[in-house]
Amino acid sequence: METEIVLMFLVIATAVALFVTERLRVDLVALIVLLMLFWFGLVTPQEAISGFASNAVIAIISVMILGGGIERTGVTGHLSRFIVGIAGKNERRLLVTFSAVVGGLSAFIQNIGSVALFHPSLMRIAKTTRIPPSRLVMPMGFAAITGGTLTMIGSGALIILNDLLVASGEEAFGFFAVTPVGFLLLCTAILYFLFLGPYVLPVGHPEAHRPGSQEDLVDTWHLPTGMHHYYIPATSPLDGREREDVRLKADYSLHLLAITEKNDVSYAPWRHATLHAGQYLTLLGREEDAERFASDYSLQRSLYQERLSAEVGGVYAGFAEIVVRPHAPFAGRTLREIAFRKTYGIEPIMFSSRGAEMRMGFVDTPLSAGDVIVVFGPWKNIHALATDPNFVLSTRVEEPAVHREKAPVALLCFVGGIALTLTGIPISMGLLTGALVMILAGVLSIDEAYRSIDWKTIFLLAGLIPLGTAMINTGTAALIAGTVLPLIEGTHPILLFIGIGALTTLFTLLMSNLGAVVILVPIALLIGAETGIDPRGLALLVGLCASNSFLLPTHQVNAFLMSSGGYHTADYLKAGSILTVLFLIVVSGWIYMVFV
Repeated sequence: METEIVLMFLVIATAVALFVTERLRVDLVALIVLLMLFWFGLVTPQEAISGFASNAVIAIISVMILGGGIERTGVTGHLSRFIVGIAGKNERRLLVTFSAVVGGLSAFIQNIGSVALFHPSLMRIAKTTRIPPSRLVMPMGFAAITGGTLTMIGSGALIILNDLLVASGEEAFGFFAVTPVGFLLLCTAILYFLFLGPYVLPVGHPEAHRPGSQEDLVDTWHLPTGMHHYYIPATSPLDGREREDVRLKADYSLHLLAITEKNDVSYAPWRHATLHAGQYLTLLGREEDAERFASDYSLQRSLYQERLSAEVGGVYAGFAEIVVRPHAPFAGRTLREIAFRKTYGIEPIMFSSRGAEMRMGFVDTPLSAGDVIVVFGPWKNIHALATDPNFVLSTRVEEPAVHREKAPVALLCFVGGIALTLTGIPISMGLLTGALVMILAGVLSIDEAYRSIDWKTIFLLAGLIPLGTAMINTGTAALIAGTVLPLIEGTHPILLFIGIGALTTLFTLLMSNLGAVVILVPIALLIGAETGIDPRGLALLVGLCASNSFLLPTHQVNAFLMSSGGYHTADYLKAGSILTVLFLIVVSGWIYMVFV
């Protein structure tokens, strides 16, 4: 065996091991793979960095910006409320309605984005109707994953598939080339849960949290509601002391929401913030605790109670619930380490992780995916935090910064960008044009556009693209194809399709769906050339089956919903196993009818 092929297998084995063990972030793994390919001499310097200028990367960046603009104008929020209005309180109708809408939306924006959009509404309905979330959450998540197969921009795997085809001299697929099979897959997922859901979904318990209003939030988490304002006179022992030295939580069970000085309000003061005479403190907690604190430190009750309440609370600030995203960069770090108050200007009130609630001493608890943090702060700071790649805002809050008047422009840019791709110009250029017009029209600023991009996904994709190039250049793809061909020679094409689909599914579960596509598409093209089956059909089979990720909570959508649905890995194995088989049958059958 040639040295280059041995080195290629070493790179693949390293990538798979790092993806499976999750010792490093996926984007970091992709960069390691990129540099290994370069230093081993398997790709040229130009090929190593080609992913950063690829059609797939630019297309995904553009889709993220377009989706961010749509959300910024409140269009998706109106859609969410409309769906909640027509779905009613019937469990089966809710399941079908949410699954259909989320799946359809996933054809145009990231599936995790469509799920995050409708998740709060679904949980609120689950609470009011007393339907266990476990009966609704997984169907919505699986619908989002299958909905990504409705168009060629619905998932990163299909976008990169077109790039790999063009690089191999094959013709790229059109925007709606997969719509027929995507529609079949989405309908299969919805009908599967509609008829078999009672047997494969856990019974669960009625929703007890994930509220959608301030009243619900307070009632659900039993939050303190008393807001107390005190003035620091010159004679107070607080003068000149730092916030952390006062031990408000430990000794008085109080939260310092804000410090007001003249007309300046400082929310969620940092732990090293200095208190001094002339300031007004806004405290959250029980009145008797606030009075005890005021007595110990000679504070005076504020004469500007109403004005301060309007500034610190009212329409300007309030409670919100945020969830740590799957694979968040902050995972494993604590609120103290990331200087949460200083960074976001928001006060953490309580913390919930895997069912355990903490109201004190949680600032040194490492964060993990699905953890819930209830915070208090100004709406503008809460919305800014919602754009952070580490968190998802899971409650409905005031939206003073939403540009509703720009909604028609945003929709026009979104539809226009997609329409341009249908004229024959590259997908990346059409979508990028729509994104740029959206920015120039003031739908969102350039900084907001940058924040809407999930850079981890971008570096993951750009780092793995050279892997496909190296597979072909070194002859590794040809070697694997030559090994597989004798095993499948003489078998019916449908069995070949199921075998390739199952292999893609396995790779997708063990590593990223992008990595599975990059590795297997070159092999599929060679198998197609040798067997006489349309190579594009086999490549498309790989791209579609990269979305067949239901068996384990390794997909980002499954990981995000695992906590709110109260699921365990066994629940995904039970419900996902049958759908995985149905997915393979539908895709293999469609590929057979269209390409054979």
